[in-house]
Amino acid sequence: MQNYGVNELRKMFLEFMESKGHLRMKSFSLIPHNDNSLLLINSGMAPLKPYFTGQEVPPRRRVTTCQKCIRTGDIENVGKTARHGTFFEMLGNFSFGDYFKHEAISWTWEFLTEVVGLDKNRLYPSVYQDDDEAFDIWNKEIGVDADRIFRFGKEDNFWEHGAGPCGPCSEVYYDRGEKYGCGKPGCTVGCDCDRYMEVWNNVFTQFNNDGHNNYTELEQKNIDTGMGLERLAVVVQDVDSIFDVDTIKALRDKVCEMAGVEYETDHEKDVSIRLITDHIRSVTFMTSDGIVPSNEGRGYVLRRLLRRAARHGRLLGIKGKFLSELAKTVIEVSEDAYPELSEKKEYIFNKIDKEEESFNKTIDTGLAILKDYIDETKAAGEKVLSGDKAFKLYDTYGFPLDLTKEILEEEGIEVDEDRFTECMNIQKETARKARKTTTYMGADATVYEQLPVDMTSEFVGYDKLTYKSTISAITTEVGEGDDKKSVLADTVSEGAQASVIVPETPFYATMGGQIGDKGIIKTENGTFVVEDTVKVVGGKIAHIGYVESGELNVGDEAELTVDAENRALICNNHSATHLLQRALKMVLGDHVEQAGSLVEPGRLRFDFSHDQAMTKEEIKKVEDIVNEQIQLDIPVCTDVMSVDEAKETGAMALFGEKYGEKVRVVSMGDFSKELCGGTHVASTGAIKTFKIISEAGVAAGTRRIEALTSVGALDYYRNVEQELMDAAKAAKTDIYGVASRIEQLLAEVKELTNENKKLKDKMAKEAAGDVLSSAIDKDGIKILTAAIPDTDMNSLRNLGDDFKSKLGDSVVVLASAKDGKVNLIAMATDGAVAKGAHAGNIIKAVAGLVGGGGGGRPNMAQAGGKNPDGIEAALAQAVTEAQNQIA
Repeated sequence: MQNYGVNELRKMFLEFMESKGHLRMKSFSLIPHNDNSLLLINSGMAPLKPYFTGQEVPPRRRVTTCQKCIRTGDIENVGKTARHGTFFEMLGNFSFGDYFKHEAISWTWEFLTEVVGLDKNRLYPSVYQDDDEAFDIWNKEIGVDADRIFRFGKEDNFWEHGAGPCGPCSEVYYDRGEKYGCGKPGCTVGCDCDRYMEVWNNVFTQFNNDGHNNYTELEQKNIDTGMGLERLAVVVQDVDSIFDVDTIKALRDKVCEMAGVEYETDHEKDVSIRLITDHIRSVTFMTSDGIVPSNEGRGYVLRRLLRRAARHGRLLGIKGKFLSELAKTVIEVSEDAYPELSEKKEYIFNKIDKEEESFNKTIDTGLAILKDYIDETKAAGEKVLSGDKAFKLYDTYGFPLDLTKEILEEEGIEVDEDRFTECMNIQKETARKARKTTTYMGADATVYEQLPVDMTSEFVGYDKLTYKSTISAITTEVGEGDDKKSVLADTVSEGAQASVIVPETPFYATMGGQIGDKGIIKTENGTFVVEDTVKVVGGKIAHIGYVESGELNVGDEAELTVDAENRALICNNHSATHLLQRALKMVLGDHVEQAGSLVEPGRLRFDFSHDQAMTKEEIKKVEDIVNEQIQLDIPVCTDVMSVDEAKETGAMALFGEKYGEKVRVVSMGDFSKELCGGTHVASTGAIKTFKIISEAGVAAGTRRIEALTSVGALDYYRNVEQELMDAAKAAKTDIYGVASRIEQLLAEVKELTNENKKLKDKMAKEAAGDVLSSAIDKDGIKILTAAIPDTDMNSLRNLGDDFKSKLGDSVVVLASAKDGKVNLIAMATDGAVAKGAHAGNIIKAVAGLVGGGGGGRPNMAQAGGKNPDGIEAALAQAVTEAQNQIA
């Protein structure tokens, strides 16, 4: 058997399946598309669910992929064993109602034995215990002895996911030899040791489970084959684990080189080496698919993986940031199969660097807080840190429990792990309840799923706004309140809310950030107003709106007319986003990537990756670049080609976008070239002008620009001009003198405010009269209380300072009734405080008498109240409190 590398095995499998009539499809993004049941793609078949259920027509009935996957269910074991990992590649061949068990099993055997060259005598198939058909194929057609075919029960060899399609499995195990075995008598297929490794799994999807374990035969039977690429490489290369196969070993060796350590010399170090090696693969691929670190969802998974890797780098003694350097190795060994890695490498490095830098600060904060917890625990004479505190460190500061335990152990302190687990379970349960319950497809069923799967819609509106078609289907709403639901209808009459589906339409459906078109659908007997256009399941386009007059019927000939003015404004804003993205890259750097957009008639919104607010100069520069391209009136050209051809031309592809075999490349001269299915202007001059009206952060590392073009920008300028004219009129000047006039008025206001303050202070002193003589003496400390009429808090404070300076060591308590409310203040000199005076405690004791509350420091405190009648009693009580305080 030849020692094939990971990249070779991937290529061999895909080419083999192509030779069997399969369409080779590229790996889907790790972000599930229209599937709320998954946080991340975790299997080869997950992105293909719509084809298995018949909701969508597959591009071919035979498909093969190598799908990047992430599973984090066993994340706590990653590194501790050489078995576990979070990132893996799944080789798969799929049949959607085409071939079934005979072909699937035959090709399994052919690939493993003839293409890869595995020893037939070391391969052991398994089947579901009741699947005699699969058993006979292995035994009678392939020629495997009956005693080498294992029958397993439902738990091991029957695939199902609640209600929905399901079926028996047939796996293939490879005997790696005694050196990998457990040595126990009777060790065979199914043992937990590493001797017999599963390398292939055929799932025969032939039943439907109604959710109550009632199984019926599916009309369309499918094949879902999964084979872990890394596992196959372990067998072919005859190595101990996935961490020893060629591509992963290159990364593992890089970790060891950076840490200055050797693999398999120290168990604890090996744990860290394996964890870093695995996690940086996940982090790199997730980032390349546009996932950004956050505190929820898949962003939290990314953050957690990256921070675990960063922490274990510290444990290995690696200084400073190092993960982006490892990401380079991930890219080097995988970019041939996943070109998006090299295309987005600068973006990937930037995101990883920023998050690692943030974590380094976070972990330092966590260490400081843990030190405080240790001091508190010791001061209380305790030996156990509360689980709540340990969980707060974990949940709020990303501080792992094992690191907390490690540090506490050095201090002779344990952790209440039971309470920590309880806190963790509460969080998980809260998150579980917050998640929407979904169907097998990860989305709520809709009325559109009742339509034939071969009913589709084609958008024909790139170069026409009017088109004649035939109504294929109509949906409308029936019932009231909670009983309201959407149903299929043959006819809808005036006033009815409905949706209309036709085979060809000039209406653009909401996609890629561009909102759907509006317009009119007319038939011989009725008029339908389209308020929105959306894509629905199975490639159908729904025109949503209401019947304005007459009635519409399924089968009616219809003329569809798009609102031309609305479309033109949308085109202006969509083309402007392309110019904007290019300008942002020029001004801010190549790390800028689109992170979302919204294109409407009235405005555009553009989210992009950048870690700090843009300066006024940067915003102006971006505006100037875009407007320069608009003034040049560059022709906007569209070409249709394959994705690979498009990328060869330098066209930019966007994160998270699902591209078909053919794509549209929108070019604006040499300035901008992007893959885009939206509608655009004929030339940039149609945009007229471009104005950024806001720039702000929307998430960590993500900024948002809102901008206007053409009519929207002109309206904005007119509104600003009117506001300026109104301001000039109010300031009694012209529009060119508004700024200087405002500065003059502000100076006058400041001067008048100062004069007013002086007058208030003077009036307060005059109102106080000669109160100093009323001060009483307690052990050398003067105690002065006074009611000052109609005085605000600032003036009371100034008056109190004045009294203190004249009295020397003293306590001063002043009160004033103003506008029906009470202002109360207490002050004490340093000498008075030294003898026990505490202004805050005086205020606490007397504030209730004026219907209020408050407190403060020993030398100054204040309160407000609602009962002016209580001032006299409050001041009398203040004297008593002050006397009692002074020793």
